[in-house]
Amino acid sequence: MALNYSIIGVRLKQARLNRKITQEQLAEKLDVSVTYISRIERGSTNINLKRLSEICDILSITEGEILNGTSKTSPIYLSKEFNDLLKNCPPEKIDLVYKMAELIIKHE
Repeated sequence: MALNYSIIGVRLKQARLNRKITQEQLAEKLDVSVTYISRIERGSTNINLKRLSEICDILSITEGEILNGTSKTSPIYLSKEFNDLLKNCPPEKIDLVYKMAELIIKHE
């Protein structure tokens, strides 16, 4: 499975904002440039696991939450991602996605 650095960046940015930490403060704690933090949050640069771990420690969030969005045991697991995915879909495609999901769930 390939990593989606844009989604990782969005999740990191949201975690940073939730902690009321500026890009400048985060960059200073990591001893990196603000530009680097900005590029991570935009998903325009790859982030290695060591740096991700350092950022997660500062933001008091787990790497799993950043990589997966939420815990698989959470009742809202992937709900935001599904909402974002369906936001720009025409109604007939939304109906199709719903019917496919319903078939998958019924055939467990």
